[in-house]
Amino acid sequence: MTPMRICSVLWTLLWVVWMIAWLRTKPTQERARFGSRLGYGIPVLAAFYLLFGDQIQVAWLHLRIIPHNLYVGGLGVAITGMGIALAIWARFYLGENWSSAVSIKVGHQLIRSGPYAWVRHPIYSGLLLGAMGTGLVLGEVRGVLAIILLWYAFSLKRRMEEVFMRKTFGAVYEAYSASTGALVPRVRM
Repeated sequence: MTPMRICSVLWTLLWVVWMIAWLRTKPTQERARFGSRLGYGIPVLAAFYLLFGDQIQVAWLHLRIIPHNLYVGGLGVAITGMGIALAIWARFYLGENWSSAVSIKVGHQLIRSGPYAWVRHPIYSGLLLGAMGTGLVLGEVRGVLAIILLWYAFSLKRRMEEVFMRKTFGAVYEAYSASTGALVPRVRM
């Protein structure tokens, strides 16, 4: 099995876990408007199309910028696996509070333990790490562009989520934000 095929299997595993876990979520109390959800949703879809789309006809997107060899492939698969494992761990830690859209659930709880003790948005961190690994395996310009699109989309989405969290949890969320990084752990001295 090729490294890219292994990455595809890992992402498919994530999707299956997501769909099963989606069945166990709390009802939504408040959700971001549909138009604002498109602002992050379209770049996410475009990023995954760039990573996995076989029908891309733009030649420069296929320019190889990372050598294709066993070591690069193995490293990329390992990074993809770590990212997906982090996203799944964070998803299960979030439990019934999770939503694909920016929202507040009925009885929403602020989770600050597990992966959420390190960063406020570990699912996004995991997905970005996974995309970096897959982009490394792909080794083409389109992989870099996909990572940039995901970073942009998750930056938008996390800012929207933080508005909801501050509105819901106030000073408690402010203190949590001051002590943890958004996507990358904060260095504590």
